[in-house]
Amino acid sequence: MQKWNLFSTFSQRLLRRSRQERGQALVEFAVVFSLLLLPIILGILYFGRYESYSNQETQMAESAARYASVNGNPGSGSLQSYIQAQAPTELQAVSSNVTSPLTVAIYCSATPCIANGTNFVTACVTATVSYPGLLGGTSTMLQKATMPVEQAQTAWTPNSGANC
Repeated sequence: MQKWNLFSTFSQRLLRRSRQERGQALVEFAVVFSLLLLPIILGILYFGRYESYSNQETQMAESAARYASVNGNPGSGSLQSYIQAQAPTELQAVSSNVTSPLTVAIYCSATPCIANGTNFVTACVTATVSYPGLLGGTSTMLQKATMPVEQAQTAWTPNSGANC
């Protein structure tokens, strides 16, 4: 008569189960999915950051055009420098994503810039941003806003040169 050996029986069952491949696909999927999910999450974060930059530039361009159209200058220096100072610090200076700082330019459609119903003020806000990872490269983000002149220009100085 053969004695029952608990260790022998347990080890044989364990060996039989370890040879089975049930659940292997699930483990492989979990490993591959986590590797594929990381770039997707990073892409969403970077897209959100650049969309935020675009929205901030749009708001600054609209503010600059509005101040210029009503002949306002809330700052002590130029209207352009006041608008630049309102930008977030990441857009004001070179950082890992912004390769050239934000610039503001304001143009009038005619000289002198008076309120006659046909003159318009255009404010342009630009910054150069870099794309990380596989995309690489840089892109200049330009946002502009145009408004009719409501009061003659005396409190701010338009930029010289071509329009944006």
